[in-house]
Amino acid sequence: MADVTASPSKRVLLAKPRGYCAGVDRAVQTVEKALELYGPPVYVRKEIVHNKHVVNTLRERGAIFVDENEQVPEGSIVVFSAHGVAPEVHEQAKARSLKAIDATCPLVTKVHVEARRFAAEDYDILLIGHEGHEEVVGTSGEAPEHIQLVDGPDGVDKVKVRDPSKVVWLSQTTLSVDETMQTVHKLKERLPLLQSPPSDDICYATQNRQQVVKEIAPDCDVMIVVGSKNSSNSVRMVEVALAAGARAGHLVDFAHEIDPAWVADARTVGLSSGASVPENLVMDVLAWLAERGFTDVEEVTTAQERLVFSLPQELKRDMKAAEAAKAAAAAQA
Repeated sequence: MADVTASPSKRVLLAKPRGYCAGVDRAVQTVEKALELYGPPVYVRKEIVHNKHVVNTLRERGAIFVDENEQVPEGSIVVFSAHGVAPEVHEQAKARSLKAIDATCPLVTKVHVEARRFAAEDYDILLIGHEGHEEVVGTSGEAPEHIQLVDGPDGVDKVKVRDPSKVVWLSQTTLSVDETMQTVHKLKERLPLLQSPPSDDICYATQNRQQVVKEIAPDCDVMIVVGSKNSSNSVRMVEVALAAGARAGHLVDFAHEIDPAWVADARTVGLSSGASVPENLVMDVLAWLAERGFTDVEEVTTAQERLVFSLPQELKRDMKAAEAAKAAAAAQA
């Protein structure tokens, strides 16, 4: 446990790591760089990441968010979100002569590769995840004949496989580690020969953010997680906090959404943010809490994150070409 001994003052236990993960940072930068390089509009299929503030900020800069490729004018630029897309989405983009830039998080791409490999070996694949989530839709599209969704422990009884000795589980990357393992354990009771993926599917950032929340939750009268309601990893963090002992937990997009009654009798407030949340929104919550007497802020760190993902290759190539053209023009001037 972290050293979070009681203080007579109102205090905030600030979780670290929090906020942007490498995949989100890469995806947001991809849209920003595309707007700089090609100029607006740049179309984005689905929300680039699940955060209201980020999407609105990019929209103000000239990004146009659409649900499907059919809404993108032929020949235009389209960015695919961090959550990944099914192969048919790439085919649709080609059919419309769209210049597609794939901002899928590399950790999601890893799950796609696993799905293709196990499907090629004729395995039944049990995908643990939430029905309708964009990441689940994208992964399922890699091998729809082989993949069936298991939406939590309650979905285990519906599972049907052809050969109990050739079945493997994969998972949505943003789930609660504990809930996923509950589902896996229940699956293994039914299917003792169930195989696990070659490496953990739940992303490092999701695990790290959940772990620090678990660490501080028992000492918190209330846990505030900054994040959007359609952000799976943010929603899970509130659930993890409550399960780990926080007396109350709330998810907010912005500081002004906090109900003062939530902290009226609190001495210790925990604060974290989902993996698609910019740091300025967390600072706004800290300022809101400080105005109400929570001026003692202790940052509790359980992991250091140094992972960085490079921008998509198709974007890097065009950026390099633009730089070369600019240099050539300068040389001729």
